[in-house]
Amino acid sequence: MSPEERFRRVYAVNFEALLGYALRRVEQPEDASDVVAETFLVAWRRHAELPPDDEVRLWLYGVARRVLANHHRGGTRRERLGERLRQRLTAVVSADPAGEVPQRLAVRDALKRLPETDREILMLTAWEGLEPREVAEVLGVSAVVVRTRLSRARARLRDLLGHEKSRTGHVLDVLTVPVPEEGR
Repeated sequence: MSPEERFRRVYAVNFEALLGYALRRVEQPEDASDVVAETFLVAWRRHAELPPDDEVRLWLYGVARRVLANHHRGGTRRERLGERLRQRLTAVVSADPAGEVPQRLAVRDALKRLPETDREILMLTAWEGLEPREVAEVLGVSAVVVRTRLSRARARLRDLLGHEKSRTGHVLDVLTVPVPEEGR
């Protein structure tokens, strides 16, 4: 009998038993089918090492057990990663200067009304904390051009938001974010 024929027979005889084994050990049925598929993939790759027919099911259970262990470890890693990402997202959202000002919607509206280049320069400088030379590299222009455009963009944003502190939409914190000092 060819290796392919033997594998087909081993698969046909043991598929349901392995699927039941996996279903009883995972939370989602889709995970069980993945475990069974991975188990038979290992069996196919190692077909020359398959034990005799009366021992092959136990060997497959052993492979499935190791595949399940990997699956559970991967799930634990995914949960930890998800928690770290949720924590970082919370930190980023709470650290966003626009989220800290009461009139953030007015600021966002004013930003939308600025030309795209002005908006991008302001956001890269104030929100991303980039130095003018770094903004210049991102935009593909010189640092001198960025400094000039930044000054003009701030003035335009200031005009859109209003000069008087008592007026709705005036956001001193956003307008006065200092330009990071450039390393020389």
